[in-house]
Amino acid sequence: MAFESKPITFKEFIDLVRAHNPNADFDKIDKAYHFAEKAHKGQKRKAGEEFFVHPAEVARILIVYKADTVTICAALLHDTVEDASTSLDTIDKMFGKEVSTLVEGVTKIAGERFETKEEYKAENLKKILLATTKDVRVSLIKLADRLHNMRTLATFRPDKRHRIAKETLEIFAPIAHKLGMWRMKGELEDLSLRYLDYDTYVLLKESIADKRVEREKITAQIIDNIKNSLKDKNIDSQVSGRAKYFYSIYKKMRKKQRDFDQIYDLIAIRIIVNTIPECYKALEVVHTLYEPQLERFKDYIQHSKANDYQSIHTSVKYRAKMIEVQIRTRQMDAIAEAGIAAHWKYKGTEKDKAFDRKMMWLRQVLDWLHKSKNAQEFVETLKIDLFENEIIVLTPKGDPISLPEGATPVDFAYAVHTGIGNQCSKAKVNDRIETLDHTLNSGDVVDIIIKKNGRPSRNWLHFVVTSKAKSKIRSSLGIDPDRIPKETEKKTEKSISELLTLVNTHNKKAPLRISKCCNPKLNDQIIGLLTKEGKITVHKTDCVNIHTVNMSKRVQLSWNEPKDKNIRKVRVSVSERPGMLAELLNLLATGKTNVKSVNTRIKKKKITLSFKLEIKDEAELQTIVNNMRSIKDVLDIKVD
Repeated sequence: MAFESKPITFKEFIDLVRAHNPNADFDKIDKAYHFAEKAHKGQKRKAGEEFFVHPAEVARILIVYKADTVTICAALLHDTVEDASTSLDTIDKMFGKEVSTLVEGVTKIAGERFETKEEYKAENLKKILLATTKDVRVSLIKLADRLHNMRTLATFRPDKRHRIAKETLEIFAPIAHKLGMWRMKGELEDLSLRYLDYDTYVLLKESIADKRVEREKITAQIIDNIKNSLKDKNIDSQVSGRAKYFYSIYKKMRKKQRDFDQIYDLIAIRIIVNTIPECYKALEVVHTLYEPQLERFKDYIQHSKANDYQSIHTSVKYRAKMIEVQIRTRQMDAIAEAGIAAHWKYKGTEKDKAFDRKMMWLRQVLDWLHKSKNAQEFVETLKIDLFENEIIVLTPKGDPISLPEGATPVDFAYAVHTGIGNQCSKAKVNDRIETLDHTLNSGDVVDIIIKKNGRPSRNWLHFVVTSKAKSKIRSSLGIDPDRIPKETEKKTEKSISELLTLVNTHNKKAPLRISKCCNPKLNDQIIGLLTKEGKITVHKTDCVNIHTVNMSKRVQLSWNEPKDKNIRKVRVSVSERPGMLAELLNLLATGKTNVKSVNTRIKKKKITLSFKLEIKDEAELQTIVNNMRSIKDVLDIKVD
């Protein structure tokens, strides 16, 4: 993966700004460009090119994301204080407080002594993230800075390349994901893979190239089929195929424990329409053309991700191969590609202040982490929070709350407000009273019942999963955070081992411990790592920490298969109406019904949806049928 390092000329730079932000302050950008160029004159980078190439490229990356004038100026100037002896006062006087604040946010700490290099790096990361809570543009500049450094990482010595790539994969790519910057995340991950596992990277690159002709032929056929069917339905659309990033394929290979030849969905078909109702019409068209795999269906339009990502994801079979399809509106597509950077505006004022609310995830994490005395502990805890898969849970008013998988009503209560968490007494989940340690799912509606003068229970520490909930519970109870977490951790691991049954295929009789970095759940693909203490830590097979461990330390693990699965087929006849399938799927998801598969048949205007469901007993089946009958436009239901 080679990148052009030829310096961009000033004319090329200004033309690029004009193309992406015609309302920019060109005089101010001109001044910042030439100031930074002069400040770095005579300085060289490791590859031998002029140092100014770097800030110019950082600014160029952000210009393509349609950055505003202040961000472009700060990107050009971001190394002048740290590497060119320019004072922040000078930046302030010449370019204004807003620019100098951003430059200060990305400038490394100076004038302080640290015991180790790791502590120094941790403190700098902490400084950047704290500055980001005040202005998200600090992180945008830092991410662009890291991306250009990754593009030129080949000039560093091998040990430094490995360290920087690992840090990028563990910290900066997940931050890009949290900010919804999909393209940025994908490139950072691919570059990290290149330097962490070069052989695998080359193998993927060559394998993808070898199958390119066949893949493009299949993709073209699917696109034509979908385009024609959408046209028949009078739906204005744009249909395209997008190659997946190497790292996403690599993760899938590890998660499913398959070779490259067994991974078929290397292309994601993307359908872009004008309106939300058309998204659901397009979904029905796709499910009519191809057999859907409903266990992989995700509706991120009704329940968007915490980073504001919205789209419908479905997977279908085409000639025994799995094809992923994404359906979204044009506005959703802009946000999916650029994330928080899609919220720059150029009508009147350049910056859309409304995107500040999208930083809520970071404010929640830093609500207590910024008070941590140990910066390295801060970074390690941050890694866990960054890597956790998210669910979206709703308040009774319909406001979305982002939580990690495995979260409970108590975690939800603290996410809403510390006072609600501390006084939490009972919880209603989808209008049913549930225990406080109940595991929540995406789409659940949670209503917390509080008790005046109530206090947290020490027992809550055994099941809450969010950093904020743990911190607030300990604070309210006056518990020393340096001692209690270890005791709680042991109790939690014991309860997990009692609930889950593991089969150790190597017959090693060693204590099993669930890892914190990826927090595997029942039925996840898992693998064990043998520790120096003789324990086996249980990880997901796609955990980023796996590839850093020697093969000889890996232990094959699997879950016991549950017996006597009760699979029933339910055929639902419905009238043609946009969103019908999604509504039925959401009903089943709310009831925690496991959908094994679904097929769609259309005859005239009557649609039959055939579901294979895993149920506990006949009473549950009858409840499902009754709930389905209550949905508008359900004509008939038959159970086999």
